[in-house]
Amino acid sequence: MKDMFRALKVYNYRLWVGGALVSNIGTWMQRVAQDWLVLTILTNNSGTAVGITTGLQFLPIIFIGPYAGLLGDRVSKRRILLCTQTAMAICALTLGLLVVTNTVQLWQVFTLALLLGVASAIDAPSRQAFVSEVVEQKDVPNAVALNSASFNLARLAGPGVAGLLIAWFGTGTAFLLNAASFIAVLISLLRMRTEELHPSERAPRGKGQIREGLGYIRQRPDLMMIMVLVGVVGTFGMNFQITNALMATSVFHLGPGEYGLLGSVMALGTLAAALLAARRQGTRMRYVIGGVLAFALFAGIAALMPSYWLYAVALIPVGLASLTFMNACNTSIQLSTDSVMRGRVLAVYMVVLQGGTPIGAPLIGWIGTVFGARWSVGIGAVVAVVAGAWALILLNRRNDVRLLDQMHRVTQFSFRRPLRS
Repeated sequence: MKDMFRALKVYNYRLWVGGALVSNIGTWMQRVAQDWLVLTILTNNSGTAVGITTGLQFLPIIFIGPYAGLLGDRVSKRRILLCTQTAMAICALTLGLLVVTNTVQLWQVFTLALLLGVASAIDAPSRQAFVSEVVEQKDVPNAVALNSASFNLARLAGPGVAGLLIAWFGTGTAFLLNAASFIAVLISLLRMRTEELHPSERAPRGKGQIREGLGYIRQRPDLMMIMVLVGVVGTFGMNFQITNALMATSVFHLGPGEYGLLGSVMALGTLAAALLAARRQGTRMRYVIGGVLAFALFAGIAALMPSYWLYAVALIPVGLASLTFMNACNTSIQLSTDSVMRGRVLAVYMVVLQGGTPIGAPLIGWIGTVFGARWSVGIGAVVAVVAGAWALILLNRRNDVRLLDQMHRVTQFSFRRPLRS
């Protein structure tokens, strides 16, 4: 048990996790409220409009992400985070004021989603890399896993609270509370003991540094495999905001409370995965590929569930598998990348993870609207199983391992005995 929470012994990390937990609760409240606002108030259950909103929020990272990563390699990550977190708070406050004054329009939601995406694109690489500066190298895997646990504790509470707030007071309250929640993370950054941080080596100014980062990734087959898997599964499989909204409204014909509950139930699985990951000292390709294949299996099962409660229960293993996959990818990059390149590599990782959303989110929303919500969940399962099978075959060829032996090792989720791949 001590090993599971060892990173919390570090004062700066305790501050960071505490502030992030409060802020992430607000973020999940906004996500639910934003989808509900677009889906039921500003449109007539348009999955396409929800997809466009989500897509606009992730569009900027495609263009800004690589430069944001280079910025994180050159400038203090703590200073970058102070600026980006403030900008995101302003976006949430503006949307909340528009809603409570009954002046909000769809184009305004689109615009604010885009602006929020710009701030998030600059924020993401530095926020991911900052963890490795708050704790010592040996505690990075544990810190990354506990970050995921904090995020999913927020995911457990945020959607359910948002559903109740929407039912009682409307969506505007959720946006305003999210704006206030950023104060916690800003305070945590300001109160850190800077002399106890472990800043990475700064990249010197020079030409071609973004190309240098891309070249570094191309020379690493393990990083290339992770990027491909994350890009494909992130684009077509991990659109839970959209698919859960469509399932709740168009399949089960329920309201905001039940929709918010789906996010909280799913967080039970992701929280369990984060805590299990916190027990591991390192990471292996086993959890990357195994997580993809398990996600495909459980997402396919969820798509077929005949009732709301069975669907909700099916989301628990979906969350467990998806977070196991994402945490393994994140930790692998954090530990295996040279510190001077970490910001740029994580920027590409975030571009690949989120950059497909402007394509995938509207497409999945359109599929759910035209062909039915179950198809929007099922397509993600099909894409994930194809991607996982490709990675498994590729890994077999590289390691000269028989397919049946590798499948046996991948599908046995033992979190105790290490396995090299």
